[in-house]
Amino acid sequence: MIREYVEAAMKKARYEFLPESKLFYGEIPGLRGVYAYADTLEECKKELEEVLEEWILVRVSKGLQIPEVDGVKIEVSEVV
Repeated sequence: MIREYVEAAMKKARYEFLPESKLFYGEIPGLRGVYAYADTLEECKKELEEVLEEWILVRVSKGLQIPEVDGVKIEVSEVV
C-alpha cells in the first residue's frame, strides 16, 4: 500500500532548474511540505522520494490524514 502510494505520488512530481542557485527543485503538488533541492535532477528525485516517505511516516504517527493520489490512499486504523 505505501509503495503504491509513493509510486503514484512520484508520478505527479514536478521539477525545475533554478539557474540562480544552480540547483534542481522538486515538489509534489497537493502534498504540502513535500519538496527537495539537489545538485542534479537524479539526486533531486531521490531526495524527493525520501522526503515523501518521511512525510508519510510523520503523518501516520500523528494520526493526520494522508490525501489520496490518483485513487491510491493510505488508511491507518488504530490498533489497540
